[in-house]
Amino acid sequence: MAEGQGNLLGKYNFKQEEEAELVSGVKEKTGYPAPIHRYRIVVEAVHAYIEEAYFWTLDELEMGWSFNKFDKLTDIHAASEQSAFFGVSEQRLGLQQDKASQYLKGISEMLKALFQIVRELRIIDERLGYYRHTFGRKETENDAEAIGSDITLKGVWVDQVEGGTKNAASVYGLAQTVGFSVLPDLFFRIRASDRGADKVKPEEYDSFVQRVIEDVSNKIDKMEGFNEKVKEVVKRKLTQFYMWKMRTYKELDARRNFTIKYLRQHYDTIKLYMGWVKPYLRNIMKLQMAEKLLRGERARELVTAFEGSLIEVEVLSYKRREGRKFHPVVLVNIFYRTSPSLVYMQEGYQRGPSHTGKFDMTLRGYVWSDEQIENYKRMKEEEDMHMLSMVDESIKASMDALGDELKNYLKEAKEKFPEDDQPRKEERKPSQNPLEPFLGVLGGLKEIVTAFGGIKGPDNKPNLKKRLTGGKSDVELVLEQEEARTDLKRSIYQTYKNYKKLHGMVTW
Repeated sequence: MAEGQGNLLGKYNFKQEEEAELVSGVKEKTGYPAPIHRYRIVVEAVHAYIEEAYFWTLDELEMGWSFNKFDKLTDIHAASEQSAFFGVSEQRLGLQQDKASQYLKGISEMLKALFQIVRELRIIDERLGYYRHTFGRKETENDAEAIGSDITLKGVWVDQVEGGTKNAASVYGLAQTVGFSVLPDLFFRIRASDRGADKVKPEEYDSFVQRVIEDVSNKIDKMEGFNEKVKEVVKRKLTQFYMWKMRTYKELDARRNFTIKYLRQHYDTIKLYMGWVKPYLRNIMKLQMAEKLLRGERARELVTAFEGSLIEVEVLSYKRREGRKFHPVVLVNIFYRTSPSLVYMQEGYQRGPSHTGKFDMTLRGYVWSDEQIENYKRMKEEEDMHMLSMVDESIKASMDALGDELKNYLKEAKEKFPEDDQPRKEERKPSQNPLEPFLGVLGGLKEIVTAFGGIKGPDNKPNLKKRLTGGKSDVELVLEQEEARTDLKRSIYQTYKNYKKLHGMVTW
């Protein structure tokens, strides 16, 4: 039994663990839920192909006893290192690993680039915020709104475009010249009327720029007490600044739109690579030697120098019938200890193994509800380490690290997410009826009386207990469960008996 298996059974509401006689006279816990019926067949066929036992059992349950649902939960193998089967398997595994590593490397690089794209969009949005703050200000008498954003953009222009004090012809460079010390103060204080520049149509853009330049010229011409040369330089500098401001806004806006589209393309490429890599990861999981077989109790049956292999297959089969709460379930577990021999296949002239040796098949019978069946499937999934979930979780963690910004940018680029398709719940509007709290209490009392008293209301709804059990009473559920038990007993025993009879074994 795997360590902690009993705790795992309790976690998924399987209260009792199976205790079976695996070796004569010794009972051990197996790690499976306690079955209603249990049958075991151990066969060693030196020269017979033992794959037939697996297919015969499943076909008998399906064709002979109408079991219509099959879920393969375990399919693992291991081989001795010196065997030919190990060599062929490792060659195929290496090809799958090489291909998967290429895709995973590409996904890693694209995730790294995704962070840079989002960071670039943050910087663009910050800069565009200053532009839109100045373009969207309201008409006021003193024009003091958004003055901080305007000064910030002028500072960017002076420092990055003109070069600051390093350029003698810049605003700060000229301020060091006699007679021009007032130039920075005038440059940062005078503001042209460029409101609504972000909403100008392309055909009206040139005329709008001309009006802004004329406004700059008019404001400077009205200034009194300043040298004409200083006014001329201020007019030139402000004209250059507002031309730069209008042009760079259009460039930044276009760059932002392009970057958002590129972000969506990048994101879709990551999803595409994830879809491509998953089949390779599934193949790798199936081709890898199972640690459970290499290091467990069965490891003694695998000798390095021998031509040997170990295989374990587990299939959950059940008869699902509409309108029934309980279903007969047969859990087929087959453990193979084989001596594989490689034979050449006609198709592609490739070598493939055929297995002869010993198999240990155990049939366990249960009567489970849909919830118990799903619980067992989830329990088996939790036992194994799935590389697919690891890749999905690592990528999800990277996406979560970017926060809601990534999702907002992708939604802006028309990317759809699963939660967008879910209908929104309508918010309940507060009632204006002052008696509503008292009516709610009375309604709750009525439901309690209806549920526990078995009384049907005027709308002829079934009571609470029947709603929870699919509209069936306790007696109907007990009868249904007994019917499933009878069906299970006949199906599992006849499958066991027919296999022995068909293969010439002793039956009674």
